[in-house]
Amino acid sequence: MKAWFAIPLWQRVIGALILGIIVGRLWGPEAESIKIIGDIFIAFIKMLVVPLIFFSLVSGVAAIGDLRKLGSVGGRAFLLFLVTGQIAVWLGLTIGTFLKPGANVDASTLQIGETPEPTTLDWREMLLSIVPDSPVMVMAEGAVLPLIVFALLIGIGILMAGDEGKPVQSIFDSGAVVMQKVTVIVMELTPFGVFALMAWVSGTLGYEALVALAKLVSLNYLGCLIIIFVMYSLMIKLLAKLRPVDFFRGIVDAMAVAYSTASSNATLPVTLRCAQRNLGVSRSVSSFVISLGATVNMNGLAMYLGLATLFGAQIFGVTLSWGDYFLISILATVGAIGAAGIPGTGLIMMTLVFTAVGVPLETIALVAGVDRIMDMMRTVTNVSGDAAVATTVASMTNEIDRQEMASADDI
Repeated sequence: MKAWFAIPLWQRVIGALILGIIVGRLWGPEAESIKIIGDIFIAFIKMLVVPLIFFSLVSGVAAIGDLRKLGSVGGRAFLLFLVTGQIAVWLGLTIGTFLKPGANVDASTLQIGETPEPTTLDWREMLLSIVPDSPVMVMAEGAVLPLIVFALLIGIGILMAGDEGKPVQSIFDSGAVVMQKVTVIVMELTPFGVFALMAWVSGTLGYEALVALAKLVSLNYLGCLIIIFVMYSLMIKLLAKLRPVDFFRGIVDAMAVAYSTASSNATLPVTLRCAQRNLGVSRSVSSFVISLGATVNMNGLAMYLGLATLFGAQIFGVTLSWGDYFLISILATVGAIGAAGIPGTGLIMMTLVFTAVGVPLETIALVAGVDRIMDMMRTVTNVSGDAAVATTVASMTNEIDRQEMASADDI
């Protein structure tokens, strides 16, 4: 048992992926008999969605500490988080629409569960539906949009309550930490779920599915690289009025740690050091913006949620309208905000988007085996975005030492 846990989780997942493919090819369609193991894994993932989003969002909003911080620093940071998140989602949707990673895969032989019914509300009904009639009913039914609205209101209420709201904030902070630990526990099941699901997929679909997965991984990296070296570079150049080469030189250590750990939270100390020592961002701005960004700024995940939704829709023949695209853009953005900064939460947030537009949750089974490989690059994107927003906000508020950024070497 100790030897098993001594192996890094991502190595166990890759090993399970390879073994599952081999077993599936040898066993053929009969490999479906072990699919129940993967179904249990997906059920655990679905179980985490509501409590993880609720506690993480409330804790993240309450972490602002003071409503006045939502002014010059917080307001700019939130606006940049939202705008870059939307751009990232639409980038993923654009890549998925034109390059079609899920095309040419015949999924007609797969025995899939009940496909979620897509949302059929018009825009007026959709606006009304995001206001929860009963928060308890919303949680029980897993209606995520009204849950997010309720969580944001609770977080704002805690801020408005001041010192009297501190005890409640402590509860949600503790709840967020507990849910992260529960997520870690569930992620330990990933190798078993991946083995069973990949055996099922490779035994039923064959090499076409493996080619599609390889294309998905490639497009995930392409999207992340565009976000990092195009969107962030433009932000630093046009908004912060700084040289992108100085920015990337200053955060290279944080990018390396992010890729190896696939965790924004684990990279947080290094990101803060890079921002303060290499980029010249003041301690107050860097601590606030980067700490908040580790929770609510997940551009890599937002892009991937859009891309993965189209991947599943193409494989299972789900037709998506422009209304579905806009719904995906909203849910992927808020889903990324509600995601914990730890490995594996991308799989959890998929259920949020897939269910809303009628994409079968079996898509998770297809991507689970290669998710860690993609998660590493998505985390680099997220961490780079935290530093980019902090640098931009610091420049706008004159909280940056430009000379230090231009002359600093790596840590």
